[in-house]
Amino acid sequence: MAHDILIVDDEADNRASLSGILEDEGFTVRTAPDSTSAEAAVRSRAPSLMILDIWLRGSARDGLELLEQFVAEHPATPAIMISGHGNIETAVNAIKIGAYDFIEKPFQAARLLVIVRRAIEAARLRRENEELRQKSPVEDELIGASHAINQLRAAIKRVAPTGSRVLITGPAGTGKEIVARRIHRLSQRASGPFVVLNAATMAPERVETELFGTERGAQGPETRGAVGTFERAHNGTLLLDNVTDMPLETQGKILRALQEQTFYRVGGNTPVQVDVRVIATANRGLDAEIAAGHFREDLFYRLNVVPIRVPSLAERREDVTLLCRHFVERAAESQGLPMRRISDDAMATLQAAEWPGNVRQLRNAIDWLLIMAPNEGDGSIAADMLPPEIVSRGAIPMRANDGMEMMAMSLREAREAFERQYLTSQLLRFGGNISRTATFVGMERSALHRKLKTLGIGDGERTAGLAGGI
Repeated sequence: MAHDILIVDDEADNRASLSGILEDEGFTVRTAPDSTSAEAAVRSRAPSLMILDIWLRGSARDGLELLEQFVAEHPATPAIMISGHGNIETAVNAIKIGAYDFIEKPFQAARLLVIVRRAIEAARLRRENEELRQKSPVEDELIGASHAINQLRAAIKRVAPTGSRVLITGPAGTGKEIVARRIHRLSQRASGPFVVLNAATMAPERVETELFGTERGAQGPETRGAVGTFERAHNGTLLLDNVTDMPLETQGKILRALQEQTFYRVGGNTPVQVDVRVIATANRGLDAEIAAGHFREDLFYRLNVVPIRVPSLAERREDVTLLCRHFVERAAESQGLPMRRISDDAMATLQAAEWPGNVRQLRNAIDWLLIMAPNEGDGSIAADMLPPEIVSRGAIPMRANDGMEMMAMSLREAREAFERQYLTSQLLRFGGNISRTATFVGMERSALHRKLKTLGIGDGERTAGLAGGI
């Protein structure tokens, strides 16, 4: 996306010259001759960068005063100061207030462009570092090789460059935010901000301030303005997380902002224009929410331009092995935990488990195992070290001893082991009576004899002894 630069200079020739240089390099440029016009321009839309002349003749406020206000209200946006009458003291003051750099007139176009690009890149890096501090680690990689996850990757690749709104659905814990971040990273807005707003946490009385910010002086003559979520996401992506939990009053206000891409800050009367791509996530079916009157149908159609569904972990069990290895490596790297191998029987049990909490629950289980599982022998994590709630949710019933080993067998071996255990138990149950056992398990007596012989369960004499001379 083209970066928006605001030039504030009292000389028309300077504004025209700077505009020409920057526009030739693909930047979007706005200009203002004085502080009043500059304040109006910033209220309308916060720029990516401001170039400020220090001495503004005929202006209510000079460049340094304007810089101080701008830095206070838009701390993430860089400002470059220019002056034809500057000195070292002026430059130092500007830097102390918060200017990125100071350029003395007349300046070379090449040097100006270098500083402009460096300032914008520095702002981008600060923004990314802030994201890392708020949510560490920030991931947008989809781990897995299943058909379901490959289909998801293909859908992301198709929609990311388009700029369309996307509604991401799927059960809790499947990684919907990771999908949203990946869409952003593969889009033309990748250099812009990625802002997350949890819709469930927005109280109706705070929604306007949270979304749209406040105008300078709105809450008293000395109060500073505040930038809202929509404005912070300008030229980037805004993720509305958990829209199913969004209050109805909030839904109406967001709908108007989506329709017009324009809004008013609280206490302001200047329309603010933004260019924001909106991605939303939902962990419940919105059709049911609409039918129950809990979600606006018109907002649904605004958000649901391109629907993407994230599969549950149960729909891609073959990815469990790759996910476990990834989580072990990540925990070892980020938490300093030792690398541990997950044994075949434990991995088979993890693959068979239900995982109602999906990938998030699996990640938490791996962290628990690395911290709590005994580290003995070769350090491998065995099936008997798994939390009971995981074992109890396995897809195959297991016993404490041989059931765990069965999970690591091939289908043929597991079937034989199960049949051997099952038929031995039934023979014991019926005192070795072949006829009664055959009737209960639903087999012909002769077929049961052959099955017992194939499985090596006793011999003719032993069977007869168990049966009491049948």
